Amino acid sequence: MISGQSIAITGAAGGIGRAIAEKCIAAGAKVAISDINEELVHETAKEIGAVSFVCDVSNEASVKAFIEGATKKNGPIDMFVSNAGVGFPDEPGGHAAGGSNKSWELSWQINVMSSIYAGRSLIPGWIDKGQGRFVIVASAAGLLAQVGTASYTATKHAAVGYAEYMAIMHKDDGIKVHCICPQYVQTNMTKNMTVITEGPDRHILPSDVADALFSCMEKDEFLVLPHPVIKDYFQAKAGNHDRYIAGMAKHKSSLDTAHIPKMETK
Repeated sequence: MISGQSIAITGAAGGIGRAIAEKCIAAGAKVAISDINEELVHETAKEIGAVSFVCDVSNEASVKAFIEGATKKNGPIDMFVSNAGVGFPDEPGGHAAGGSNKSWELSWQINVMSSIYAGRSLIPGWIDKGQGRFVIVASAAGLLAQVGTASYTATKHAAVGYAEYMAIMHKDDGIKVHCICPQYVQTNMTKNMTVITEGPDRHILPSDVADALFSCMEKDEFLVLPHPVIKDYFQAKAGNHDRYIAGMAKHKSSLDTAHIPKMETK
C-alpha cells in the first residue's frame, strides 16, 4: 500500500508520530520525521531509520522547509501526517473563556494552522498528480469535549472540521484524507494522568493508534477511532445534544482531567 512511498510526519520524535513512522518504515516507505526537539528528533531518526528535520509547525516557513527538505531526501511526498499537537489546561478555578491569549494562539497555530500550512505546499501538486494522502491527528476532543481545557477542545474540533473539508473538496482529485481521533494514549501529553488499564476508555499505546490508521487506510475510511467506543459516545451526543451537555456538566468534577502539559508532540 505504501511501499516505496515518501512520507513526512510532524511531531514524530516520540509518541504517536514515532509509532506511525515505525509502521510506515516497516511497510517499506521512505520516512522523514520532524519535531521541535532537535536532539530527540535526530536521535529517533537514527533509531528507526528515518531522516530527520527540526520544524516549528506554528511557523509556515518552517513547515514549508520541512516539506522541501523531505522531498529532496526521499522524493515528492505521497503522504503527510500532521501529528504535532499542544494542550494547555484551563486556569484553576477559571471559566470557559479563561486561559492566556498565548495559550489560545499557540493551540490554534499548532493544532490547526500547521495542517493548513502543509496543505498549501502539498495539495496543488497532488491535484496535478491525481493522488496524495493527508492524515490529521486530531483527538476524541475534536468530536466530544475534553473537560479541563477549552483551547484543546475548540482547536481539535477545528482540526476535525478542516480534515472533513479537505476530504470533501478533494475527493474527486484523488486525495485521500484520514482524521485520527484517539481518546487516551500513553504519551508525554498524558503522563500526569492516572492510567486506565481496562475497559473501552483505557489508555492505549501509540502503536495501537498506528495500527488503527493502517486499518482505515486499507479500507479507505476517513475517521480513525483507535477507541471504538468514541463512535458510541459521538452518536449518543448527536442523538440528544442536551442530554450530552447535562451529563458532562454533572460529571465534570469527577473526571480525571489532570494537568495537561505543554507538549508539542503526542
